[in-house]
Amino acid sequence: MLSAPNFRLDGKRALVTGGSRGIGFASGLALAQAGAAVTLVARDLSKLELAAEEFSQLGFNCAILQLDVTDSVAVRQVIQQAEPFQILVNNAGMNRPMPLIELTDDDIDAVFDLNVKAAFYVTREVTKRMLATQQAGSIINVSSQMGLVGSPRRTLYCASKHALEGMTKSLAWELGPANIRVNTICPTFIETDMTAVMFADQEFKAWVLQKIALGRLGRPDEIMGAIVFLASEASSLITGSALMLDGGWTAV
Repeated sequence: MLSAPNFRLDGKRALVTGGSRGIGFASGLALAQAGAAVTLVARDLSKLELAAEEFSQLGFNCAILQLDVTDSVAVRQVIQQAEPFQILVNNAGMNRPMPLIELTDDDIDAVFDLNVKAAFYVTREVTKRMLATQQAGSIINVSSQMGLVGSPRRTLYCASKHALEGMTKSLAWELGPANIRVNTICPTFIETDMTAVMFADQEFKAWVLQKIALGRLGRPDEIMGAIVFLASEASSLITGSALMLDGGWTAV
């Protein structure tokens, strides 16, 4: 018998990196609204506390965890001590847009440390616990439309997101037999505190908007449905996929 898809996450534990603001905060809130017990992770404790307060004002609870996800030793210690998570959202990330010839070694290290290596560190430890306890799970890597295309001044960012896409596809095969699904979401430019500075440049904003078929920027709340979908049994046959939330950017 066919039945309606189940988008509920009751009884599931979810870990969201970069969870104190923007896409991470919206992802955590969406998971909490669907019934998951959510832990938000970030480096800045004060921002985490503000996020937890906002959760409370909206009628939801979350745990907060101050952690530098680029520190593999700290990641290992914290996740080994925690109860296993069944949902992971690797959202922590950064961008340093500039021409290749202006990039320093520090720029390259910083972006790859957070966008790629941290995702490996956290996924490795969360997956260990899933496998040890024989629990099914869903890993959602927050990639970007830039994980599928190229863009001027974004060679470094594109490279990091293409790496995340490759990691996702490979892990889908590796973890599929254990019923652990691995996917990415690929947003276009989203209106957040991080992107506000970029869009103060009206010429840049006009360039972005003419590449989005919907003719507008995305909003954090437009990420929420995709996160819940991929975390829930409603997407039980989906793994190794990239869910485009790009307003049509890549539909060319």
